[in-house]
Amino acid sequence: MVISNITSSYGETVILREINMDIPEGRVIALMGRNGVGKTTLLKTLMGLIRPLKGKVEYEGSDITHWKPEARSLAGVGYVPQGREIFPYLTVRENLAVGLEARRKKASIPDGIFDLFPGLKDIQHRRGGDLSGGQQQQLAIARILVTEPKLLLLDEPTEGIQPSIVFEIENTIRFIKEQGSLSILLVEQYVEFALRLADFCYIMEKGAIAFHGDVKELTKDDIKNHLAI
Repeated sequence: MVISNITSSYGETVILREINMDIPEGRVIALMGRNGVGKTTLLKTLMGLIRPLKGKVEYEGSDITHWKPEARSLAGVGYVPQGREIFPYLTVRENLAVGLEARRKKASIPDGIFDLFPGLKDIQHRRGGDLSGGQQQQLAIARILVTEPKLLLLDEPTEGIQPSIVFEIENTIRFIKEQGSLSILLVEQYVEFALRLADFCYIMEKGAIAFHGDVKELTKDDIKNHLAI
């Protein structure tokens, strides 16, 4: 995906200012920044939930700037929002089945999804609302992965999650990365987590890109200047 000069707003308030970004195939790209700088707004814009004021979003050679969210989903763009948004009254297995239906797939839930998230296998008949926060986060990611996306937009996957689940999510993302077939845009406040997984990073300030480069180029001064609270 290539993002060119994207500017987005909520009403009359401009949130994103001429964002340029490249998400290469098979790479993990970290998007970081303090709270309120526009990271989630960018993900919603890329998913089609917010229409940009100007700019262009290209995906697999097509201009998808004005595509609806469902069209982007069918084309292989998956989105795990902050807050997870699973269906609380559906079981784990039913939540996964909804993911398949969203991509109009009639296939059964692949066994491999429980290899990625073994903790879900034993609780697949429990309702989503009865799960812990960490289990819900795993379910939210798994529900998107069953649709076999080509690009995954992950918004704060470690927020409020117990360390053991964070470790499992990190291992899952690393495994996916090693397969080389799925691109990931990872929005994350946990800097060490993001930098362990990412190939390249962007840092936002006040709705604009303040830094971009290989994670190896990110210095302690960059982190202090752009990310420290």
